[in-house]
Amino acid sequence: MSGANPYDDLLMDHIKNVRNYSVLDDASHTATGENPLCGDEMNLYLKIERDRIQKIAFQCTCCGISMASASIMTEIIKGMSADDARTLLRTFAAMLSDHTTAPPDTIAREQRAILDTVRKFPSRNRCAVLPWATLDGALDNSQTVISVR
Repeated sequence: MSGANPYDDLLMDHIKNVRNYSVLDDASHTATGENPLCGDEMNLYLKIERDRIQKIAFQCTCCGISMASASIMTEIIKGMSADDARTLLRTFAAMLSDHTTAPPDTIAREQRAILDTVRKFPSRNRCAVLPWATLDGALDNSQTVISVR
């Protein structure tokens, strides 16, 4: 793919201008995730009050797809209830794994960009899933490292 950029402009914007990339010192929930196949590692921080995600942040040593996916995810779920965030993450993770079904028209444009990239580059599926799997662990305040395989 000489000269061709495998990421669309929206994903590149989230890579170059990552959102919510920090540590939350007042996090009520945290989780660590890893993708052992490529070496990506991610820490996710949530501040949940009255069952709402008031703040969300992450830090990672990861590839661009993981970073863009995390940046997009943090923007989408901020302000959601924990239950709504859990429903969204499970629905989206299922879409990432199903490369045959067209995504619904109601899906966010940013999520569609992630799906399109993963469908073009199926080997990057775990990279895109890592933040969402880590979110699942953070909602449970898991002390176990979340591993995507």
